[in-house]
Amino acid sequence: MLRYAIERLLTAIPTLLLLITLAFFLIRLAPGGPFDSERVLSPEIEQNLNQLYHLDESLPVQYFRYMGQILRLDFGPSFQYRDWTVNQLIMQGFPVSLTIGGFALLGGLILGVLIGLLAALRQNTWPDYTLMSLAMAGLSIPAFVLAPLLVLLFAVKFGWLPAGGWEWHWQYMLLPIITLGMPLVAYVARLTRASMIEVMRSAFIRTARAKGLPMWLIVLRHALKPSLLPVVSYLGPAAAAIIAGSVVIEKIFTVPGLGTYFVQGALNRDYTLVLGVVIFYGMLIILFNLLVDLLYAWMDPQIRLNNRIRH
Repeated sequence: MLRYAIERLLTAIPTLLLLITLAFFLIRLAPGGPFDSERVLSPEIEQNLNQLYHLDESLPVQYFRYMGQILRLDFGPSFQYRDWTVNQLIMQGFPVSLTIGGFALLGGLILGVLIGLLAALRQNTWPDYTLMSLAMAGLSIPAFVLAPLLVLLFAVKFGWLPAGGWEWHWQYMLLPIITLGMPLVAYVARLTRASMIEVMRSAFIRTARAKGLPMWLIVLRHALKPSLLPVVSYLGPAAAAIIAGSVVIEKIFTVPGLGTYFVQGALNRDYTLVLGVVIFYGMLIILFNLLVDLLYAWMDPQIRLNNRIRH
């Protein structure tokens, strides 16, 4: 298992290097600069700012200088948030994004698995049709449509929850978490249902039934683990989808997370802030995918066996 983890980690290094390179050069293709604003700066001031942030150097020199900073885990100063470094902004916004994304991922997995199991065990009955119809609706409604609908219903009409803003209280977290987690619930439910139906038709399940075991024991002891393998393999893309969705959700609900900083950085051409958030998110996705691969290998011994055979 350790060798498998090391190999997976080493394969992630070229991916991260490619991500940094593409992000560095693509953001500089955008028109404008970090110090462009409605108030035109004098040439002397603009030149001094470019020298201060090394923007007067050639792109290759800037690139290798930036790579040296990344090796020290230093994302540099922010161009727009004066007296703030990108590391400080990330550490300020990440706990908020982690709270919303973590609860959305956890809640989406739990609800999705429970709904998928219920639909599979009641296949072709009204609970199955009803739950899968709701899952299809959850997949079809985009977040930028669902969020205003939830605000109109729970904040404007009933007044139960705040429409936006942020405090460390469940009332401010609930609507962003529901909006972010709803597509995950729907997708996990469909995956779990399809996998459970296939597992329940397997020979070892028929053997367990022939031995007279109760259905709940068959599901928990024999059917649940293999039916969750597709869900585990989906955790990596699910984390990426939640990270991408948080950018929209945090902007709609005015949540001060990394998504808000990313949008503001992109609008202000804050090169270091955008690069820092992209690289930080990329590292998180790579790490999460590594953990998912290890979990999948632990749940499916055939993965470890195939890895040993190759070597």
